[in-house]
Amino acid sequence: MLKSLIIQNYALIDSVEIQFFNGFSVITGETGAGKSILLGALSLVLGNRADTAVLKNKEEKCLVEAHFSIKNYGLKDFFKANELEYENDTIIRRTIAPSGKSRAFINDEPVNLNILKELGDFLIDIHSQHHNLLLHSGNFQLQVVDSFAGIGELLALYRQKFSQYKKIQKNLDELQADFVKQQSDYEYNLHRYKILELANLEQIVLEDIESERDKLANAEEIKLALAQAYLFLAGEPEMNMLSKSKEITSQFNKLTPVYKTAGELAQRLDSVRIELKDISDIIHHELEAAFDNPDALQTLNSKIDSIYGLFQNFRVKSIAELIEIRDFHKAKLDVVENFEFKIGEIKKEMELAESELDVLAQQISFKRKDAAPRVQEYINKLLRMLGMPNANFVVEIKPAELFLNSGKDELVFMFSANKNIEYQEIAKVASGGEISRLMLTIKSLLSRHSNLPTIIFDEIDTGVSGDIASKMGQIMQEMGQQMQVISITHLPQVAARGKRHYVVYKSDNQISTTTNIALLTDEQRVEQLAKMLSGEALSNAAIENAKELLAGAGLI
Repeated sequence: MLKSLIIQNYALIDSVEIQFFNGFSVITGETGAGKSILLGALSLVLGNRADTAVLKNKEEKCLVEAHFSIKNYGLKDFFKANELEYENDTIIRRTIAPSGKSRAFINDEPVNLNILKELGDFLIDIHSQHHNLLLHSGNFQLQVVDSFAGIGELLALYRQKFSQYKKIQKNLDELQADFVKQQSDYEYNLHRYKILELANLEQIVLEDIESERDKLANAEEIKLALAQAYLFLAGEPEMNMLSKSKEITSQFNKLTPVYKTAGELAQRLDSVRIELKDISDIIHHELEAAFDNPDALQTLNSKIDSIYGLFQNFRVKSIAELIEIRDFHKAKLDVVENFEFKIGEIKKEMELAESELDVLAQQISFKRKDAAPRVQEYINKLLRMLGMPNANFVVEIKPAELFLNSGKDELVFMFSANKNIEYQEIAKVASGGEISRLMLTIKSLLSRHSNLPTIIFDEIDTGVSGDIASKMGQIMQEMGQQMQVISITHLPQVAARGKRHYVVYKSDNQISTTTNIALLTDEQRVEQLAKMLSGEALSNAAIENAKELLAGAGLI
């Protein structure tokens, strides 16, 4: 509940401090006196943007400060979530410096405008004439019925499940889109993978293959060199090097007793002979090996050409790079081949989520359909009270094809203002005056089923008069039993219904014009109502009329 409002250096206001109270209060004043200025200032502490144009004195800062009692409105979680100090009596302050810099505070802690606006939405509903357009909004219409149906917790659970459902749906859509893209590349990846897979790349050591190829390509030259070497080492017994070295070693051994150096040389020659024997054996083995094989050479040349062809085709220079490309294409193929499984799993998640949503949506729809006739009855009753005896308001609920954020219903308000006139959507048939009265009845309905502390009506009674105006005032008066209601009005019939009456007025001096607001005493109130009835020239009849209005409202 709004307890007080302090305004300094805003528009035509120098400085005012207004105390507000529970129940139904009214604010009146001549046209142009500045009633809208109060709402403009209040909108600043509710998070609206502003600039230096609102400064009355351009060299001083503007201050708007609102005090709220929030004890009974369940806002502790909001304060905790935003790391703010909770106070039952909360102060929201907004300042605008001459430089244009704006600052906002909640209980002296600086906050940004988004937080200010979010908190403001919990505290006050300012209903001006352009808000009547809300009645055309499908979301607002749902909010009205849902508030009456009392499905807040059920709807919150549904929206939580709906959010999860949309995430699953998004994952599925992305996966299927990726699947289509991957499928378009599937044949390309498969072709390249098969080429590399058939090459048995892990079994290829290019250096060894090239070495073997070079040996086969030079087989005749190699065999000739080996044969000559073998002949020299182990050929004719009398001529080969092994035989000769053995003879020399034997001679040196005989000379050892008389010539010690001969013994040493014999040992060394013996070592050389053993090494030469080993070499000659290897040469003999190589000579017997059948490496002179033209078919094998052709096979190796073909294999090497194939490998270098792969290098060229895939624009790489090594077997390792070919393996990397092969594995890349294999991974792409695996993704495609696993898509059906993954899509199937996500579709199962979708089916489960849809099943849970459907259960909740049916429960929501049942409660809406149960509430709709009672909403119709309440609003039609008030419309008749407001001078529309033949008006009929109907809540039409149809099943939606898809799950929506609000359930699986399409809800629309239908209206007929006169007898034997077909129902149509409110936006198509209701006039401005009818919309105003409809909105008042709906706000009255919401006041009984919401936890909103305060509602401010800005001339919602425009276009009505007489008994209808009195009835509108009566409805707002009854709303004031549930919440704090403040109405800015030009109508004495409405003003007389207020538990408290404020008047906005201008005062002039030689320098400037200033707007002020005052809470009227009982005596001042009678006089103000009389002026609203008859103009500035007060008459005894107007005063008596004013007293009758107050008596009819039960206020005197």
